[in-house]
Amino acid sequence: MANRFILNETSYHGAGAISGIADEAKGRGFQKAFVCSDPDLIQFGVTKKVLDVLDAAGLDYEVYSNIKPNPTIENVQTGVESFKKSGADYIIAIGGGSSMDTAKAVGIIIRNPDFADVRSLEGTAATTQKCVPIFAVPTTAGTAAEVTINYVITDTEKNRKMVCVDPHDIPVVAFVDPDMMSTMPKGLTAATGMDALTHAIEGYITAGAWELSDMFHLKAIEVISRSLRGAVDNTPQGREGMALGQYIAGMGFSNVGLGIVHSMAHPLGALYDTPHGIANAIILPTVMEYNAEATGEKYREIARAMGVKGVDDMSQEEYRKAAIDAVKTLSKDVGIPQDLKEIVKKEDIPFLAQSAYDDACRPGNPKETSVEDIAKLYESLL
Repeated sequence: MANRFILNETSYHGAGAISGIADEAKGRGFQKAFVCSDPDLIQFGVTKKVLDVLDAAGLDYEVYSNIKPNPTIENVQTGVESFKKSGADYIIAIGGGSSMDTAKAVGIIIRNPDFADVRSLEGTAATTQKCVPIFAVPTTAGTAAEVTINYVITDTEKNRKMVCVDPHDIPVVAFVDPDMMSTMPKGLTAATGMDALTHAIEGYITAGAWELSDMFHLKAIEVISRSLRGAVDNTPQGREGMALGQYIAGMGFSNVGLGIVHSMAHPLGALYDTPHGIANAIILPTVMEYNAEATGEKYREIARAMGVKGVDDMSQEEYRKAAIDAVKTLSKDVGIPQDLKEIVKKEDIPFLAQSAYDDACRPGNPKETSVEDIAKLYESLL
């Protein structure tokens, strides 16, 4: 069986990367951009950095901002209607996963009108056309949505997140500019950074992992581990490292999948609107302990990539504990809560466990699991 690997056509990295947007748009013959960005980014002037590039180049655009932190079916539906009226021929998605996920869903539906029912996009929808071309400009160092074939939309009626996986949705160009991330507050930087680490670790141990994806994930773990504390302190080196590390993780996990950390985090976002990165960060060490027996020698390499010394002299039990402890230490150092006591209501656990089991990320977990096992994991975090 052949392994498929999908990446962007083009990506720009480093301070000032967004200056390339105008040349890319003109070189591709695009006439008008549909700019997807959330209200906070517009309010605080982050979106304007890109709009200034478009204005200076004389490029036309229209801004769409009906985007929530956990984007909803309604956000997508109104986005589709706005795009149709705009006369745009490409999309610029500015933000974190919320803006990019909305842009992907809008772009897919515009080019694949048979999927106008947003719920029909869940899982691996059989779309036939590439979405409207997307230029992706991340403002957070975590989701890596700019390089993945995944997006997540919230079904508010059913209190659940729909994970959508579609090779046709990947942005054609990514502009990974750490200057666009410099205004992120510490809490958001920590949460999105731990989301990126979760991507790297889950992608490394997932059932679909192989040699090429392992290369990306181990490097991502290394870069994120050495950069996240500095990014939280807003150092240029930390910001640049996280911008790169989260992108490298995205190159990997987009192609091989994740596991039950994400499966368990998604229902928390849908039911309680918990920030995705916070949920992942809290759950990650506990699920690492649960999965350890199914990971062979991989925790030794995780520990090594996180800077743990002497791993080659450790027993399997020791290096597995060292890897988990390194994750816990990093999480504490950047201010992440250590349990779900302030988030989860015990009476909701049966619903959460079933939702997590039904989630599209669950089959990738390296260890077979059950609704009962997942319920116990939630309970252990209370």
